[in-house]
Amino acid sequence: MARIEIYTSPMCGYCHAAKRLLNKKGAEFEETNVIMQPKKRGEMMDRAGGRTSVPQIFIDGVHVGGSDELHELDFDGKLDTMLAQ
Repeated sequence: MARIEIYTSPMCGYCHAAKRLLNKKGAEFEETNVIMQPKKRGEMMDRAGGRTSVPQIFIDGVHVGGSDELHELDFDGKLDTMLAQ
C-alpha cells in the first residue's frame, strides 16, 4: 500500500471529506494537524508549492492536491491504482 500523508485542521470539512474517502478505500494515512503542530504548516507549504489551504495530500511523496483533487482522482479511476503502489 502507498504511503499517504495528509495535512489537516480539525474544523475543516474538506479535510473530513478527504479522510472519509481514504477510510472508505481502506487506506491508512499519516495525518498532521497543522493547528496542533503549527511548525508543520511551513513544511506543508514548502511541499505543496506554496499552497496554504488544508488538506494537502501526498501519495508516495507526490503532491496530489486537496480534497477536490483526491475525489477527482477517484472519479477518474486513478486513485485505486495510486493507493495500490
